[in-house]
Amino acid sequence: MGWITLIVIGLVAGLLARLIVPGRSGLGLLGTIVLGVVGSFVGGWVGSFIFSRGSVAELHPTGILSSTLGAVLILVLVRTLGLGRRRHA
Repeated sequence: MGWITLIVIGLVAGLLARLIVPGRSGLGLLGTIVLGVVGSFVGGWVGSFIFSRGSVAELHPTGILSSTLGAVLILVLVRTLGLGRRRHA
């Protein structure tokens, strides 16, 4: 998978995750791409256990779906743990 493809899938998955999870995320464009890319790896990793076919890095038809679900999982986890929240003194 090329870098451009990874970035585009990350952007789409990150945007979809931000639409699905309510509330402000405070992520910019780069943060959204990183969210989607990390979610893509999480979704691919979980999917490889469920379907046990191919490599985690291969592009599959369900790639956007699993990437988005992974990004949603990461976004919910980050919000639940309060990571990335700026604290004012």
